[in-house]
Amino acid sequence: MDGSMTPRSAPVLILLGPPGAGKGTQARMLEDRFGFVQLSTGDLLRQAVAQGTEAGRLAKPIMEAGGLVTDEIVLAILGERLTQPDCSSGVVLDGFPRTTAQAEALDEMLAQSGQRIDAAISLEVDDVQMVQRIAGRFTCAKCGEGYHEQFKTPQVKDTCDACGGTEMTRRADDNAATVMSRLDAYHAQTAPLIDYYDRRGVLRKVDAMRQIKVIGESIADVVASETA
Repeated sequence: MDGSMTPRSAPVLILLGPPGAGKGTQARMLEDRFGFVQLSTGDLLRQAVAQGTEAGRLAKPIMEAGGLVTDEIVLAILGERLTQPDCSSGVVLDGFPRTTAQAEALDEMLAQSGQRIDAAISLEVDDVQMVQRIAGRFTCAKCGEGYHEQFKTPQVKDTCDACGGTEMTRRADDNAATVMSRLDAYHAQTAPLIDYYDRRGVLRKVDAMRQIKVIGESIADVVASETA
């Protein structure tokens, strides 16, 4: 697309990374820094069902039956969301696409509205260290603020910095065996997707084993250079 002839479309970014890599945290930082909107497909599906949109009505019986919503419905819901005014500054996709077929369908959908993927940012991790990282996670039961025994502890022990809550919870599946299994599944599923975006010249790798703010600066550098 010739930027001198056509107005620049809103940036579309993808965050890739296994569970615990910090996608959600980094997406929120991008929201604060650039005004982007974080779009999680799980949240979008629930919102579409609650709002009774056309795609939401199609998804509702499938979700209620515990089935997997088709790629076509997910893309329809995502397409609906992208037309809303708050997405005009740019979006960060979290959790989608997960397969090459989904990536191809997403590219096709975006092209229809003159958009494209500006960068697919892969948060690169060390599996052994990731097991340690995830096993140390805990969350404020009141507001959902996330913490970690090593990387992000509350300023006051057992007291949430955000809301002052004093009850902390841990996910039952945040144990070494389960985490390793999830990492293996992620690598098997995502390797073709990483190749897909690499071939298209939009893949950017970021070392996600560093401090949160340092990772955020690296991602911000990628965003600034790819969306200029």
